[in-house]
Amino acid sequence: MIVIVDYGMGNLRSVEKAFLKVGVAAKVTSSPLDIEDASAVVLPGVGAFRDCMKNLDNLNLLAPVLNSIKKGKPYLGICLGLQILFSESMEFGHCRGLDVIKGKVIRFPKMGLKIPHMGWNTVKLRKSPPVFGGIEDESYFYFVHSYYVAPDKDEVIAGTTMYGIEFTSMVWKDNIIATQFHPEKSQQPGLRVLKGFGEFVKRE
Repeated sequence: MIVIVDYGMGNLRSVEKAFLKVGVAAKVTSSPLDIEDASAVVLPGVGAFRDCMKNLDNLNLLAPVLNSIKKGKPYLGICLGLQILFSESMEFGHCRGLDVIKGKVIRFPKMGLKIPHMGWNTVKLRKSPPVFGGIEDESYFYFVHSYYVAPDKDEVIAGTTMYGIEFTSMVWKDNIIATQFHPEKSQQPGLRVLKGFGEFVKRE
């Protein structure tokens, strides 16, 4: 069973519907037991890093999510689900993350471009994670964010995107695959990512 973690932020039903569209069963839940029992975890979301961490903590979901990752269960992070994997965020002051991947979440610098970075942009692959089977390099995906992840080590970077600067838009580390873009809003390439995650879970 794939669970989509409901911590009160983001349109989780759109993620669930996108999975169903590609024939992958996924359940939206805020139950710690469901997360513990799941074969894979999906953590989407939009909004503030601090609110995300606070909500996960208040709902007793931090430990189940971390335990799932540590046990090697497939994890798909989307937008905030990518960012909270990191050690800390600078959004609205310093805030600690899950510290699964060493690095920071930082704001785009002032560079004459509109912030948030919103709309379609390409992802240049550095390495192709299992979920990217059949997706061409520099395919377009949909983004909405003002902050981006800056890993301490380049080895976790799976894809990058240009928006004034080159930033990390996808990471892959063992059982963890996480994207800054929204697969559920990215039409066929995005649906292919979700289908690929379902296939990855089956193989695991």
